[in-house]
Amino acid sequence: MKAAIDAPESLLCLMGPTTSGKSAAALALARHMPIEIVSVDSALIYRGMDIGTAKPSPAERTAVPHHLIDLIDPAGTYSAARFVHDADAAIAAIRARGNVPLLTGGTMLYFKALRDGLDDMPSSDLAVRAQIEREAADEGWAAMHRKLSAVDADSAARLAPLDAQRISRALEVWRSSGQTLSSLQRLRHADGMPVRPLIALSLEPSDRSVLHARIAMRLDAMLAAGFVDEVIALKRRGDLHERMPSMRCVGYRQVWDYLDGRSDTETMREHAIAATRQLAKRQITWLRSMPDRIVVDCLEDDAAERVVAVALEMAGVAD
Repeated sequence: MKAAIDAPESLLCLMGPTTSGKSAAALALARHMPIEIVSVDSALIYRGMDIGTAKPSPAERTAVPHHLIDLIDPAGTYSAARFVHDADAAIAAIRARGNVPLLTGGTMLYFKALRDGLDDMPSSDLAVRAQIEREAADEGWAAMHRKLSAVDADSAARLAPLDAQRISRALEVWRSSGQTLSSLQRLRHADGMPVRPLIALSLEPSDRSVLHARIAMRLDAMLAAGFVDEVIALKRRGDLHERMPSMRCVGYRQVWDYLDGRSDTETMREHAIAATRQLAKRQITWLRSMPDRIVVDCLEDDAAERVVAVALEMAGVAD
């Protein structure tokens, strides 16, 4: 395993569900290796969304260079294809400086795009997407999920009935191209080998209930730090709405509903915690599909130190 990080096609990745301590472990590793962090997080790309995304602090970003953070305005759109392009550019620049890129985050679709390459997907059709959103506003996303099931049962089976963003995309692909999303989601290589191997260090909980407690504690800290005020400022802009990808981020959607009078403070908190738990569950399920990952129990007091030890061993570095 030693010197695996030196393989030019390999990418050192630090994965894990939300609140598993990825940022702390990455900063600990930076004290032992010349790393620069490449964010693999679909929420950190948005400017002005700091508290609810647990964005690294200015001090942390000064201590260790971070990339792919604050890329676009919340009214903008981003894709897995653009992420791969941006990540490749950041990785090449980091290596040119003689440093080690560390890809850190919890957006598993982005990790998959890096590992497996991109499928030949139809481009977005804004008119079709707008029609789908109008139907969803009238009928609800559970009904749209049933419509998807009728034309693409495989995709529907993988998606929760209220997963608006992914249901919308699957229906958009079908209506704009006549092909199902599931039929297009194939690996680039027929032999099933990844385009790029990932050296995956994964922080995972040995006790899910403790992770749930961490999720609640972090949300309460966000609320105390002014999370609601952050969403109020975004809402006051007037050019954002709750169906945009940025406002669908976990936590933001629930606070937006609260500000629109669809919930009270306690209900908003409960819904945000539940949504974050569901996110963590999906992340863990994806991680468990990777048999080659190296698992570190994120609940151990020395989890960050264990990540450092494994990474140094892989790099053949004596600490």
